[in-house]
Amino acid sequence: MIIRSTTDTAHRYWNAEWKKAGVGSPWAMPEPWAVDHAGTLPDGSRILDLGAGLGRHALVFAELGHRVTALDAAEASTAAVAAAAFARSLTVETVQAPMTDLPFETASFDHVLAWNVIYHGDEAIVRRALTEVARVLRPGGSFMATMLSARRLPVEQARARGREISRNTWVFEGPGDKAHPHYFCTAPDLLSLLWGFEVFTLFDRPHESPGSWHWHLLAERLA
Repeated sequence: MIIRSTTDTAHRYWNAEWKKAGVGSPWAMPEPWAVDHAGTLPDGSRILDLGAGLGRHALVFAELGHRVTALDAAEASTAAVAAAAFARSLTVETVQAPMTDLPFETASFDHVLAWNVIYHGDEAIVRRALTEVARVLRPGGSFMATMLSARRLPVEQARARGREISRNTWVFEGPGDKAHPHYFCTAPDLLSLLWGFEVFTLFDRPHESPGSWHWHLLAERLA
């Protein structure tokens, strides 16, 4: 029996965001690191874009000749990806499902990308999501992801009143998705969660604004 937590709720916020986001949205711009890695994979690799959003990575991966599945818990996301793929004459499978219960067979994918996704919930959610990623990746398959860095916490605390609702898990008052639980971690915290993976690359850098620290990792699924 799968026990579902009520802390993985941020998709409700993002469902509303995806409904109003357009092609000029910053969330429509693919990340070069993610695209560069996909370009090193053999043609026709099976890729899961976990938390696909508007499909900024899934669409590029399909253009590179890969077999792509775009998964998101938000209905508006999968609708947006399907529409964009149709408009660009691309084949992208879209699936609406939670990251904690992936509806795929074991070892279904050669690569999983989870850009700005896995940290939406408490530690139990994060662990479950990473366990599912490990399950659906073939041995030797690659995993690229970002996670919120604990270095970011002082920045968030300066912006809004927050409280730690469980270990490393915070919610903040006001608008935005951080009214929903988010997991902030140190490097040792993150490495301890990556059971079943060998980490090749791990670095911490800001994203869109000063202080928006995120961990970036590239790992391989162990046999």
